[in-house]
Amino acid sequence: MAAARPVDEKVQDVSPPTQTPFQGSEAAKSSTHVTVVLVPSGTSVSELSRDGMAVGLLSAGMGSVPAAQTYLDVSQGNRVFDSLYDESLPRDVEGGMCGPGYSKTVVERAESAPADIVPGLLAATLHGAGEGCVERNADLRQLAALVRGLRGDDLLIAIERAPPAKNGALAIGMAGRGFHGELTSDSTRTKGYVLSTDVAPTILRRFGLAIPSAMSGRPIRGEGRVDVAGLESLAARMASISGRRGPVIGGSLFVWLILAGLVALLTRGRAAPPVVKLFGLSVIYLPLVLLACAALEPGQTTEQLLAAAGAPALAALTLGANRGYRAIALACGIVAVAYAIDVAAGSPLTQLSLLGPNPGLGARFYGIGNELEALLAVLVVAGTGAALCGFAPRWSRRAAAIAFLSAGLAFALVFAAGKLGADVGAAIVMPIGAAAAASKVATPRRRTALFIIAFSLAFVFIVALIDLISGANAHLTRSVLDAGGLGNVAQVAQRRLQLSAHSFARPIVFVFLPALAILATAAVRHRCALRRWVAGTPAVEAGLLGALVAVVVGTVANDSGALVLEIGSVYLLVFVGFAWADGGGGGAGKRPHPNPRRPTPG
Repeated sequence: MAAARPVDEKVQDVSPPTQTPFQGSEAAKSSTHVTVVLVPSGTSVSELSRDGMAVGLLSAGMGSVPAAQTYLDVSQGNRVFDSLYDESLPRDVEGGMCGPGYSKTVVERAESAPADIVPGLLAATLHGAGEGCVERNADLRQLAALVRGLRGDDLLIAIERAPPAKNGALAIGMAGRGFHGELTSDSTRTKGYVLSTDVAPTILRRFGLAIPSAMSGRPIRGEGRVDVAGLESLAARMASISGRRGPVIGGSLFVWLILAGLVALLTRGRAAPPVVKLFGLSVIYLPLVLLACAALEPGQTTEQLLAAAGAPALAALTLGANRGYRAIALACGIVAVAYAIDVAAGSPLTQLSLLGPNPGLGARFYGIGNELEALLAVLVVAGTGAALCGFAPRWSRRAAAIAFLSAGLAFALVFAAGKLGADVGAAIVMPIGAAAAASKVATPRRRTALFIIAFSLAFVFIVALIDLISGANAHLTRSVLDAGGLGNVAQVAQRRLQLSAHSFARPIVFVFLPALAILATAAVRHRCALRRWVAGTPAVEAGLLGALVAVVVGTVANDSGALVLEIGSVYLLVFVGFAWADGGGGGAGKRPHPNPRRPTPG
């Protein structure tokens, strides 16, 4: 557990509890004045920009949080999901953003979280340096007067009163020397978007003070010019992601499943194999269509139509031009490469895709999230097996093993490196899945498990080293390497396990888990039939095994274990269904081995 303490003294001893402006001692070390202003709810970035302020959007919390939690997060420069606290936040919270006067109840609540949470840390740090900041309310007319009254290195931070609209963000403006254009920070790497936890480090930086390690936020800066229309579009897209996922993604899957069932029923099963292939490739292409939709920014109805019709159209074109496993290998390659190029180019499309990290939730703002991690792990590992079978059937087992390892490492590097995909899980699940597949297709031995573990740990070390050298300051280095000791590393592990446990409490899981249990039981009972479906294609069998290992490891190691299990299982079923349809059990007959005298992976 984290000790809820400021840098060098107890929070409750800094000053008496107050909601009024907290000012530093009279012996302040500088003449700089910092004022945090709460402006009326509903204030827009357009209205703040009229006074010449640098403007942007402020993430108010992880998920929907009460206003008091937003202001508390500002004061401590750190935040976690509400579910990680032992208790709910009391209604009568005192202290504000610039005041340190938080009650014993709030401090003890912070101590219960598996993180270094220190209520009032901003004020405590300022007080220790003989500085202070002022917090006040103002309307837009009064705000304009405050901006005109700035002198020297004075800083004015205007924040729309919390809470924001559902899944929305707050308007924020900053005025003072060095601030212009749109606000951003290293926490988000998104122009026009910052976090509540970034405010405290920004104030400390203004006074030239060191930022305490307990603050996870990063200083805010201004860049370029203000694009009000662009900021409004960004806010609307981020706010819509959570609400659209079900109708667009779930709705498309439901429609395809119903249509596939009807076609199979009307043709008495004769059309089942091609329909299964079409359905499977549509599921694979869905993330690609959603990536394109992020660029088009369509309305919900249009996005639903594009997803429901676009993915099957791409699947039909692919099946029409490619036979057997070439089709599914090509689809996997296109999707994985498209996302790799997007994150490598620093494009915002991945983060604004419905399968992206969901910035509106307040937890991830760049790179790939758990949803993409789960499906890309399967596409990379199982897709490599399909590619070996379809495009390189005569490669030796050694060459096939090298192909698995090369593909796993290459994509893991792109999706895990802090400057690119910035996903810690990708550094684990992709290498471990690739290593399992390589071990299976080469010469399986008892030392396989040891090899897989050593291989994966070595790769994580390499990614961490790259992040340190490049100064990526991403999740891996910030949460583990910069944790400040084994105790804080343990906090990170505890936090991830708790979040993973909470992910299994979602209502949909109570439907999904029984269905998965039934499928798993059926797979065990009919394992001989499953083996026949991949008979003669060792690379496909190895790819499926590696993908299964990646999903299982990702479920255990991820802070959204249930989500990884759900998505990973769906994509594993796609590959199993394709194996059945491609001659394993779909009525096409068993394909002959390309060279009976040479036991190759394809």
